[in-house]
Amino acid sequence: MTDDKDVLRDVWFGRIPTCFTLYQDEITEREAEPYYLLLPRVSYLTLVTDKVKKHFQKVMRQEDISEIWFEYEGTPLKWHYPIGLLFDLLASSSALPWNITVHFKSFPEKDLLHCPSKDVIEAHFMSCVKEADALKHKSQVINEMQKKDHKQLWMGLQNDRFDQFWAINRKLMEYPAEENGFRYIPFRIYQTTTERPFIQKLFRPVSTDGQLHTLGDLLKEVCPSAVAPEVPMPEVCSWLPTWLLASSAEGSHLPSLWRDWEEDGPRLSQQGAENRRNQSPGTETLFWDQVVASDTENVLCLNSRDHPQIHRMVGLLHQEKSA
Repeated sequence: MTDDKDVLRDVWFGRIPTCFTLYQDEITEREAEPYYLLLPRVSYLTLVTDKVKKHFQKVMRQEDISEIWFEYEGTPLKWHYPIGLLFDLLASSSALPWNITVHFKSFPEKDLLHCPSKDVIEAHFMSCVKEADALKHKSQVINEMQKKDHKQLWMGLQNDRFDQFWAINRKLMEYPAEENGFRYIPFRIYQTTTERPFIQKLFRPVSTDGQLHTLGDLLKEVCPSAVAPEVPMPEVCSWLPTWLLASSAEGSHLPSLWRDWEEDGPRLSQQGAENRRNQSPGTETLFWDQVVASDTENVLCLNSRDHPQIHRMVGLLHQEKSA
């Protein structure tokens, strides 16, 4: 990771266009115009919203101003979650800019922690860094750093200075090659569909037989419901009719053709066999991409998200084969 500076820089400078709007029930002396910012994904809301606070305080009476907090579509935004995480959890499927509502009163005590100063954010951030280093290096790296190194790490994040931050953070990402990586991989898988906010457990980077683990291995172990079931391609293709073989990697998605295929399966012809899979070297095979009927406009695309439909078709083909 320490050698991938261009990638790290691109991740660091990821931005989310955001529109801040004052809550309609807030009392103002004149109309409050929306405020727009490009929010850094790797920072925290309370680090980058001083301009937002100043913008809206100009139109408010001083006695009506208390601790600022933010919400998106009725959900209070946790200041101790990185901005990119908040967006991905709550708004990744919405149109940009991200519309955030600003509040200065009625703080949601049950949903949010108070954040009286940036010192609180710094303490939270450094606690996370120390926890990660404990998992990776038994806290050896962070403990060997001087206080000024800790401060430089934090100031780099607070001031959005990539080089200042990574001059220190790279030490936390290095490991002796003879140790085969970190002791454990520090990670959290955040969830929106359950009451458990995130999943976190010990996970080694290398298996007991010496094989390097992948992200897929981690997901299968700690969050198997997030991984779609697999159907081995060779076992399926060993008996698939030739007219069900793949054609090109592009085409129209017409799920309704499942009904047409079941009702009028015989219309499928050898045309599909003429369009063999044209897969680029190094890409992963994911079942078949298209089924082409005798009517050239009837093109059915399958992809990795269509597992239930694929299994349904496989079951029907088993019945056909048995008959």
